[in-house]
Amino acid sequence: MIGMDDNNKKVTIFGWASFLNDLGSDIIFPVWPLFVRSLGASMSALGFIDGLGQALVSISQAFSGYLSDRVGRRKIFIWIGYLMGSIARIGYAFSTHWWHLIPFKALDRTGKIRSAPRDALVAESSSDYNRGRNFGFLRMMDNLGAVSGIVVCIFLFGILGYRKLFLLAAVPSLIAVILVLFFITENPRPQVKTMYRFNINNLLPDLKLFFIISMIFY
Repeated sequence: MIGMDDNNKKVTIFGWASFLNDLGSDIIFPVWPLFVRSLGASMSALGFIDGLGQALVSISQAFSGYLSDRVGRRKIFIWIGYLMGSIARIGYAFSTHWWHLIPFKALDRTGKIRSAPRDALVAESSSDYNRGRNFGFLRMMDNLGAVSGIVVCIFLFGILGYRKLFLLAAVPSLIAVILVLFFITENPRPQVKTMYRFNINNLLPDLKLFFIISMIFY
């Protein structure tokens, strides 16, 4: 990263942090249902755990972007989000009953508080000339990390088993925390004083229709 300006450095670090976090997350992904079932969970319990996780993803992403605007800080949401994912994977490794997984799944998915503030910082670090390129790089690193995680799982699951594999999956996110915490600088911005009040009537008709269709078919 020598010779990079600060904005390009931020985008590059966020790309590698995303790669590492998705690597850790997708090391677990292929064997997650088998692991939950091995702890005595029914299919309904598995569905409940994963459904809870998906709900928390949506809620955390909605509120974290708003809160980061309100407090004038984004970086803290990002590294804490990565840290939550890492702690959750350690928790998975030490769980002995399926219901032990519930708080750790909630912690893992709430870690998505990082997404909106991270994307906002990437947008702020981009110009009209390179904004698409920067977000394309970020998504590429996301997907590359996911594929790499699955490959690691395929090769190491038979050697390590569930628990050691899950402990290994915590390491990449810890590295992502270090990258963001120590190598990303954030310029202070004024706090937003105006309280935002959501009103569905203010949405454009096409956007309302999109939301309705998404809720039906998602």
